[in-house]
Order: sequence, then C-alpha cells, then structure tokens
Amino acid sequence: MNLHPISRACLLALVLATAAPLAQAVKPADSATLPAPDAALQAAIDGGWRDPANTARDAARHPGQTLAFFGIEPDMTVVEITPGGGWYSEILAPYLKDKGHYVAAIVDPAAYEAGSQRDYTQKGKDALAKKFAGAPAQFGNAAVVAYDPKAPAFGAPGSADMVLTFRNVHNWRSAGQAEGMFKGFYDVLKPGGVLGVVEHRAKADVPADDKSGYVGQAQVIALAEAAGFELAGSSEVNANPRDTKDHPNGVWTLPPSNNHDDVDDAKYQAIGESDRMTLRFVKPRQD
Repeated sequence: MNLHPISRACLLALVLATAAPLAQAVKPADSATLPAPDAALQAAIDGGWRDPANTARDAARHPGQTLAFFGIEPDMTVVEITPGGGWYSEILAPYLKDKGHYVAAIVDPAAYEAGSQRDYTQKGKDALAKKFAGAPAQFGNAAVVAYDPKAPAFGAPGSADMVLTFRNVHNWRSAGQAEGMFKGFYDVLKPGGVLGVVEHRAKADVPADDKSGYVGQAQVIALAEAAGFELAGSSEVNANPRDTKDHPNGVWTLPPSNNHDDVDDAKYQAIGESDRMTLRFVKPRQD
C-alpha cells in the first residue's frame, strides 16, 4: 500500500510538537502514591512554633507530601532559595537542626543601589533574621547566605544535598536572572543532588516579561535542563484544577494575597491557591 508522502519539514514539525508533552510526562506521581513524611518531618509540620497563618495554608501547600516527594532526609544540607517570610523555614530548619544543615539563601541588599529595591530586600533580610533570633530552639543552627542575583552563588561548589525553591521562577524570568539562578543551583549541589521546584503553572508558555506570575511547565523544565539537570519526577500534589489562570491581577488575585475587590472574595476563596507544578530534578552523578 502506498502511503501519502510527507515532507521532511512536516516530519520534523511533528516530532517537535510531541517532544514537550513527553518531557512533561516523565515519571508523574499521583498524590495518592506519594511517600508519606517521616515522623520527624511530620513533627516539624505540626510544631507549635509555626505561625497560625502559615499552618492555615498547609491544606493548599501540602508541605509533608511535597518534601517527601523531593526525597528530603534529616541529615541533608538543604539550601532554600529566597524563603521570603519563612513559611518553609519554620518546617525545614527544625527538621534539619540536629543532623542536617538548613541554609536560607536571600538576596543581598548590597547588590542594589540605594533606593526602593535595596530597602525592600533589607527589610526582608531583617525580618527573617528577627524570626530566626526569636526562636533559637528551632532556628539556632540555621545559616543565612546572601547572594547577588546577577552572579548567584549559594555556597561552596558541591556542598549541598538539596536545593529548594517555592514560587520564585516567575520573578527570575522577568528580571532576566533565571538562567544564572539555575546554574547557581547546579554548582552548589553535589553530584546526585536534588533540585525541587514548586511554581505557579501557566496554561502554556508565557513571555519572560509576563506579569501574571504563572510560568509554563515546559519552560521551567527547559531552564533546569539547560543548566545540566535531569528531570527525575513530576507530581500533581500541588495542582488546582479550579484555577482558570485568567485573573485580573494574576496569581495575586488568589489566596493568600487576595488582591481583588471585596465583592469577589467568595469567588476567589472557592478557587483557592494557584495551580502549581511540582518538579524534582537531579544533578547527574559523575562517571
């Protein structure tokens, strides 16, 4: 039987069109099959030192299943990138305190000229330092490293077992810093080390200067792979199918930011927090 002829260009287009969905489908992990957090991790999640406003978000952010999916262990050196107000610090630092090492990597205010950006980063640095100093039993062994986002370094090369980042990639892309950040993650990790990424998930690829806060999952995978990482798994534990991703103020329309008119509050509370990708990458072991 004679087949309808297909040009080389059409064949190439077909291959390219199917490549991205296949890459995103590597080793998906349904939340029902995710490993449960170990007893020490669950104790940290249940810790009475946590801010009640933070624990209220556990149902949307699934910290136990997320960290277990990434493969965290209590004796690891874990670097969290730009921890913000310390939502995950309240869990990670106590969990790693006795056997491991928690490092909070924050933007160095000195990386900016005097002005609003320096003031903003200094305020964040001071707030995190106050949080750590106020609870030495939980944060006494936590370390803080300040990095320049234009040339990011998060510690000695090959010194970390795991790097974690939660909802930050959109900021780095809009600032033109994403490629350098992922290279920094690769450099600080040991061979075989894990990069765990949680990010607001767009419906498809978005421009770097997109203001919605969402990023295409294929775009995040491409950033990591360009830095040398291999995609080791993806999970839907932080997925939210109710998120239509077309909100007037992007992801900040939704909880917990709630940047919307009061009359629309019930609508956005019913949606909940954003739909998020959860990706695990590995730095290849040396031969």
